[in-house]
Amino acid sequence: MNGRTSTEFSPGLVRQSLPRELLKRFPSRSVDKLLLFSALALGVFGVLMIFSATRADNPATYYLKRQLLFLIVGVVVMFLAASFDYRKMMPYSRIIYAISIGLLLVVMVTPARGGAHRWLPLPFFDPQPSEFAKIAVIIMLATFFADRHMEIGSNREFLQALGIAGIPMFLIFLEPDLGVTLSVFVILLGMLLIGGARLRQLAVLAAGTAVAVVAALGLHLLKSYQVTRLLVFINPDMDPLHAGYNLMQSKIAIGSGQLVGRGLFRGTQTNLKFIPAHHTDFIFSVVGEQLGFIGGTVLLALFALLLWRSFKIALTARDPFGTMLAVGILVMFLFQIVVNVGMTMGIMPVTGITLPFMSYGGSSLIVNFFCVGLLLNIGMRRFPQGT
Repeated sequence: MNGRTSTEFSPGLVRQSLPRELLKRFPSRSVDKLLLFSALALGVFGVLMIFSATRADNPATYYLKRQLLFLIVGVVVMFLAASFDYRKMMPYSRIIYAISIGLLLVVMVTPARGGAHRWLPLPFFDPQPSEFAKIAVIIMLATFFADRHMEIGSNREFLQALGIAGIPMFLIFLEPDLGVTLSVFVILLGMLLIGGARLRQLAVLAAGTAVAVVAALGLHLLKSYQVTRLLVFINPDMDPLHAGYNLMQSKIAIGSGQLVGRGLFRGTQTNLKFIPAHHTDFIFSVVGEQLGFIGGTVLLALFALLLWRSFKIALTARDPFGTMLAVGILVMFLFQIVVNVGMTMGIMPVTGITLPFMSYGGSSLIVNFFCVGLLLNIGMRRFPQGT
């Protein structure tokens, strides 16, 4: 084509292929192998447990094939995110943020699914803009704090930081998606704490949040099912056949697993579908029932490894932008893990927060791997020779 012949495809062009070029960007001594291992292991673990939870469906491999595809895409995205200098994102942070806000606005006019406007209906994949909004907020806040050398000197700057997170939080709350709304809020808190906000400012924010929660309850701003979830958390026995059903069945599943579990692909709670959301929000209950205390401990150990390496990267990042990026991602992972696992055991209210890398869902899995890619990126560039 265009006068070119096959003789033009020389070995030099092969050496410049995308895979080889990407490999050149990953010096083996610089890559955080433990972080990479934990993310890949969690991704594979998640695919296995999703298949175990849904193999009784028809077709049996529907969720398996889709989650496996999402995993492959996520891993590719992870390596791409690690291959460029993360500092080059700073000039584009406002564009990334604006696109995220635009998607949150677009999703509000799409057809509702289950009473919520959370997904963009595309032919082969229904992305969830709120998941992408989390990382967009992290990038934007990291740029904001880095530009100010991690020191919020005035109330005006503090309010600007609140506004950056507040706009997407409001739009996500309207979808409604309380779980992601809370995730963005906690990300904001963590980044404010490390980013130089004063204790007085944080105290005012805490007081304002308490007032907002009381007002939301008093003015009936929360959906009825959201209020019911909070009441069921306080007293799970108040409605065991309806609002408290998932929680009760989840606790039964985890308890029945005992030490070593009932065995992979086994378990009455999972196979008989006593837990409706067993492949999404309550995937940890599947692990508890089928693999028992030992399997749950292995999973939590992988999460602990992921969080430890994320913390290490945040501590050793060579610039404020890298530090704040890592902090935001660390807080996001930590909050979701604690709340989801606690939710399945009845020590946290049911909020719809998924378990990173484990719960079924393309948007969340791809975003999680993108975040790991950024962490690898920051870790590889801690030293001058890594740039």
